Amino acid sequence: MLNEKPILKPVILFEDESVIVLDKPSGWIVNSAVTTKDQPVIQSWLKENYNYKISQNDELRSGVVHRLDKETSGILVIAKTERSFVFLQKAFKEREIKKTYVALTHGRMEPTGTVEVTVGRLPWRRDRFGVVAGGRDSKTDYKLIDVYKKDFDLFSLVECYPKTGRTHQIRIHFKHINHAIVGDSFYAGRKTSRNDRLWCPRLFLHASEIEFSHPLTGKKVKISSSLPKDLALALKHLQKEK
Repeated sequence: MLNEKPILKPVILFEDESVIVLDKPSGWIVNSAVTTKDQPVIQSWLKENYNYKISQNDELRSGVVHRLDKETSGILVIAKTERSFVFLQKAFKEREIKKTYVALTHGRMEPTGTVEVTVGRLPWRRDRFGVVAGGRDSKTDYKLIDVYKKDFDLFSLVECYPKTGRTHQIRIHFKHINHAIVGDSFYAGRKTSRNDRLWCPRLFLHASEIEFSHPLTGKKVKISSSLPKDLALALKHLQKEK
């Protein structure tokens, strides 16, 4: 496995009187919980470093309106006022916010596609999620960017456009169509993810862009985040297919 690097700090991509847009590094948990002792947590970091109206409000999660998995890096939107929190939470719920992720998956994927299935907790493994009958609806569109090769294995770099926001959604969807994300210790299988992590240090999933209406002005805000260094370096272990 690759040597673990020091935990990076969040970076502010955008801030005004209503919202903060962060670039969350991999390794950070988003919300505080009893189980997050001694781990870097975005909500705790906000409390320690900011004094906006709801920064200390646990009921409003210090303004955190959506989540990213611990290993997923990228864009995270924070509300600074209760009004903004309610507005943005409603926008997420009603699927008015456009999100783009970048993922590296196993195998050669189709040029474009959609995965639309019902998902939920697995009855036999409550910490994992999957495609289950009677679960919640979920939908992800995707577009192939590049195909890579390593030895005899193919990998696809894709942009993902989740239309819903279920837990582990993109990871579940790509596993469901037999294209698990590189480095996914939950869904790619233990042996596969262990081999992945010889050249890719973590889950290859990055929240690269978000577009939403501003809570005060109503104007469109579009923020992008480039692929972080650890994932860019992982791609250098691969050969791009011509």
